[in-house]
Amino acid sequence: MTIDEIRQEIDRLDSELLKIFNRRAELALKIGEIKKGLGLAIYDPAREKKIFQRMKEENPGPLDDQAIVRLFERVVDESRRLERIMTSNSQDQ
Repeated sequence: MTIDEIRQEIDRLDSELLKIFNRRAELALKIGEIKKGLGLAIYDPAREKKIFQRMKEENPGPLDDQAIVRLFERVVDESRRLERIMTSNSQDQ
């Protein structure tokens, strides 16, 4: 493969990741609404720990486990932030 072909594949994967990240965020918002209705906290450290552990167990590499955890920490942090924003905004309405 040429550099341009590899970059095209990276661009395709980036577009796919963008769709996946946004779909995950949509689902996190649904969970946030359910938690709000049940009076549960947005932050669930046990659930987050399970996510990170599962991702390490499923990680085939070449990224090491610490890199995978850092990536998923960001994804989870952003989902949690979005849940907080959206659930607090819906309280204002």
